[in-house]
Amino acid sequence: MNGLFDFFGRVLRGVLRLVLAVAALVFVLSLLLATLVVVVGLSLWALVTGRKPAPAVVFSRFRQTSQRYTQGVWPGAPRRPMGDVVDVEATDVTEKPAPAPRSGPDPMARVLR
Repeated sequence: MNGLFDFFGRVLRGVLRLVLAVAALVFVLSLLLATLVVVVGLSLWALVTGRKPAPAVVFSRFRQTSQRYTQGVWPGAPRRPMGDVVDVEATDVTEKPAPAPRSGPDPMARVLR
């Protein structure tokens, strides 16, 4: 009798694993299908309205931002000088006389100005 219950237990575990695997596969496929429908729908809407699709805008902004911080990494990117030298007229800056050190019971009072 115990062997019969073990057999049915193994069969039920196998069926349960199979059902869970099929459910996971259906979930993943439905998620991919929903993603595909959204991407196609947004692309068609972009064509109708005459605007760029959102993923294209995001990736173009990412590329522009990365070009700003990494010079010469992207092929065909124009090389810009790192900075310009500006010649200015020199002026003297006079400093105010330092105030007298504070005195008092606080030993740090003379450090703070």
